[in-house]
Amino acid sequence: MPPRLPAVLTAAALAVTTAVLSPASPATADTTDISPPGANDWSCKPTAEHPEPVVLVHGTFETMAKNWPTLSPKLKSEGYCVFALNYGGNAMGPIAQSAEELKSFVGAVMGATGARKVDLVGHSQGGMMPRYYIKYLGGATQVDDLVGIVPSNHGTEGVIAPTPELESSENSACPACDEQQAGSEFLTDLNAKDETPAGPYYTVVTTRYDEVVTPYTSAFLDGSDREVTNITLQDRCPLNTIEHDQTPNDPVVHQWVLNALERKGPADPAFVPSCVA
Repeated sequence: MPPRLPAVLTAAALAVTTAVLSPASPATADTTDISPPGANDWSCKPTAEHPEPVVLVHGTFETMAKNWPTLSPKLKSEGYCVFALNYGGNAMGPIAQSAEELKSFVGAVMGATGARKVDLVGHSQGGMMPRYYIKYLGGATQVDDLVGIVPSNHGTEGVIAPTPELESSENSACPACDEQQAGSEFLTDLNAKDETPAGPYYTVVTTRYDEVVTPYTSAFLDGSDREVTNITLQDRCPLNTIEHDQTPNDPVVHQWVLNALERKGPADPAFVPSCVA
């Protein structure tokens, strides 16, 4: 088990990350329609090589444009039809309602492309929330791969709040913040019995330097090796010090995402990415 970051550093990093991630207010019409580069070409048709469109699902306090400026064009350049959405008022709303929004968006993508299934790639809450769609809203038959980048699958022992004023669980401005606390009623229900319902393949990519989802191992999912691959970046690239916020922009993360999407099953645990210092 690697040493934990010092408490002072962890708190400081969380404060900085919160300040960077947090909007002054929920998404407005000024940001809602801005797609990341390469995403939301509704005329795109999947190919035999890449039959599933990729849907990108952002994290808490984020927007699609802010979360996916590098991964979206990377996937597009590799020949994928790429789509992304904003949901839940910067993903601060109740997670079950956000999952309903994701279900509707996936339906629109499938209708436009003619695809029978999609692949989902999500960051933080965006890597966990789709599991509700899979478990309760019919997503198990519509999703081929779910790739979670530092997903909050078992919540965090830290604090998720857009501003210090919203740190109290008595404040309902950010229901998703409370629902992502370790041991919350929402996560207890989501993880009951089977964490990885049959149908999709599940890949989790995390980093030992995650200062938001703590401990970082809380991102991991239980399941058979055939269905689930849990990856810690530093097991292959020990000098990689990427933290929570920037993982979607990390070139090593991109390699793991592509490995998961390009093969039958989850990412290959034996895959050796090219490490970038």
